[in-house]
Amino acid sequence: MKLSTKGRYAVTAMLDLALHSGEGPITLAEVSGRQHISLSYLEQLFARLRKANLVDSIRGPGGGYELKRPATQISVAEVVLAVNEPITATRCNGKADCQGGDICLSHQLWTELSDQIYQFLSGITLHQVIQRDFVQQVAERQNTRFQEEDLIAFR
Repeated sequence: MKLSTKGRYAVTAMLDLALHSGEGPITLAEVSGRQHISLSYLEQLFARLRKANLVDSIRGPGGGYELKRPATQISVAEVVLAVNEPITATRCNGKADCQGGDICLSHQLWTELSDQIYQFLSGITLHQVIQRDFVQQVAERQNTRFQEEDLIAFR
């Protein structure tokens, strides 16, 4: 299975929101700066995440985005599916038309793998991911670097 940039970036951006929840609305510019994801790409992703009821957008000065539900209640699979990313290892995206409209020899094997991947991603929440020591260390580095870059840009 190959997870596209869309799915990876959506999960990364949602992890960033989860890490900064409780700080008020987070702007996409902040997420973009910390995660090095294009602002216009984030806007497209967040339109889908908002439509899937995973984030709230707050307008006006001091506005931005917040998680719609606690990070303990949002699975990684929900995020991936919200941006229309299929969770499948089959060549036919689960349609069973892999070989000229018919099923191929290995279809069932890849379908079973897809099910395992989906179960894994459904069973892990944003909160569980951000609690990992490695993720905390990366987030600390990103926050420090983002603040330093922000300070340099301000001068």
